[in-house]
Order: sequence, then structure tokens, then C-alpha cells
Amino acid sequence: MNTQVLGISVDHIPCLEAWAEHLGGISFPLLSDFWPHGKVAETYGVLRPEGFSERAIFVIDRQGVICYIDIHDIDDQPSNAVLFSILQQMDPKMSFENKKEEPIPVGNLPNGKIVMYCTNWCPACRRARKWLEYHQLEFTEVDITQNRVAAAQVREWANGFETTPTFDIGGVIVVNFNEEKLREALKDQIKE
Repeated sequence: MNTQVLGISVDHIPCLEAWAEHLGGISFPLLSDFWPHGKVAETYGVLRPEGFSERAIFVIDRQGVICYIDIHDIDDQPSNAVLFSILQQMDPKMSFENKKEEPIPVGNLPNGKIVMYCTNWCPACRRARKWLEYHQLEFTEVDITQNRVAAAQVREWANGFETTPTFDIGGVIVVNFNEEKLREALKDQIKE
């Protein structure tokens, strides 16, 4: 959709990492507005006196102009349809209605003994990378933010989510960094 999604919270980085892991991974960067506490939220007018921010969505165009603001109850989930409509108004050439993903072309994804689909900012991906290196396992790394064919494949494997890391180990798929499942899938390759 030619957009960049960023999540911003007044929480500290370890809190954001734990939240992302609890969700099973997310496909966009989370930014910490912890110090100076809430400075970004305050600048955008959404910092509450209690020290936490409103649940807010800002759509900002390429020139840095805020085109849309949505502030709503913390328990409300925003409508993607509304956001898609706003994005389409910003760029009428983009159509999101009835958009269907194309089949994933065979051959556009690497194959090998171990392929790790990841993002460069994901804490679980960093831990998985270290784990694979510790066990001296050769692997191919694919950044799903750069390879949207790979992102579509990960969504297929992970029930519609861009969960990272996701592994293809000779056709055995392991979603998320789960050491037990990785050990099982790699039992013939791990040297203890």
C-alpha cells in the first residue's frame, strides 16, 4: 500500500518487546516514547495528565502533513476499512476494495535447509539469529519488509499474520521463535 506503519507507546522498550511477543510478533516497528516521557505524544496532543497516551491514529503524507486523526477509546479497535479509505483518498490510483492477493510465484523465495523470514527490528528475530549461530547452523535470512512475496507466504503460514521469525526448514514450517519446535525440526543438524 506504499505506506509505513509505526507503533508509538510511552512504555519502555522491554515492555514493547514483551507486548509484541505476547501478540506472536508484529510486522511493523514499535517506537518507545519513554524518555523524555511522552514527548512525542505531548507534541501530538494525545498525552493524558496521568502520563499515558490516548489511543490515536495519525496518517501523515509524504510532505509531513497530518491528513487524518482518529482518537478513540483504548478498548476500541480501529477499522482498517476507514484507514484504507483515507489512504485511497490520498492516492486515488490505489484501490483497496476487493483486492485479492496474487498467488505466490514459485521460485521467488529461497529454498534450502533453513530459511528464516524476519525483520531487522524484531527482538525475537535477533534471538533466533543468535541461537542459530550458536548451534553453527547455516541459514538464509529473508526480510519480509523488503520482500513482499515472502511476507505473503509468512501470512499464509501464520494464519494471516506477518509473524517473525518464521522458519522454513526443508518444508517444515515453524512460526515464531520456539526453541522446542526448532530443536525437533533440526534434531539431525544440532550438535549438542
